[in-house]
Amino acid sequence: MTEPVCVISGVGPGTGSALARRFAAGGYRVAMLARNAQRLAELERQLPGSKGYACDVSDAAQVETVSERIERELGVPTALVHNAVGGVFGSFLEIDPAVLNRNFQVNTMGLLYLARRLAPAMIRVGSGNIIVTGNTSALRGKSSFAGFAPTKAAQRILAEAMARELGPKGVHVAYIIIDAVIDVPWTRERYKDKPDEFFIKPAAIAEEAWHLTRQDRSAWSFNVELRPYGETW
Repeated sequence: MTEPVCVISGVGPGTGSALARRFAAGGYRVAMLARNAQRLAELERQLPGSKGYACDVSDAAQVETVSERIERELGVPTALVHNAVGGVFGSFLEIDPAVLNRNFQVNTMGLLYLARRLAPAMIRVGSGNIIVTGNTSALRGKSSFAGFAPTKAAQRILAEAMARELGPKGVHVAYIIIDAVIDVPWTRERYKDKPDEFFIKPAAIAEEAWHLTRQDRSAWSFNVELRPYGETW
């Protein structure tokens, strides 16, 4: 197996699927992680050479088991895109504290488990990429995002700590701050009065993630912000 291998977590119908398609088109064998095995099976049929793995990234044991399977079946990964996300709307007085903890396990601990498992092989060869899809909530806390923003802020800081450690070892870590509503069916329904320019396209996010893995070592990005041209910021 000569093709490079990319692991993508959170492969759902929006950004995750777009990421899988972009990296597959770029010549990667893509290991697609999600809890929905049926959706993964459909993508497998569309993306020859790629494979779906049912996995809850908040479970360290599952991450270890799946990582072993990926290495055995596809090869050793040289790229990781952590796109799995847990979120909920509500003020700190309204949310169930257990929900905040669950989101933290997916968003932050999931990144930690995956990176700890996959980064050592990248360090050994002196190259690799770890890309995290984030959110504006990583930079600010709004009242209705109390169950989500703290976990994304922690995720970004973890990614920055990783970037500072792994960069000198040849592994590029980058964090994509998505300052927009992603264009998927449920957001179109929720914001049905909004024009097209209100939404960010999943394929455009995937293209930027791909671009980050192609950057020259003399000009690596860490924080990358994406927003539609019509977004007020």
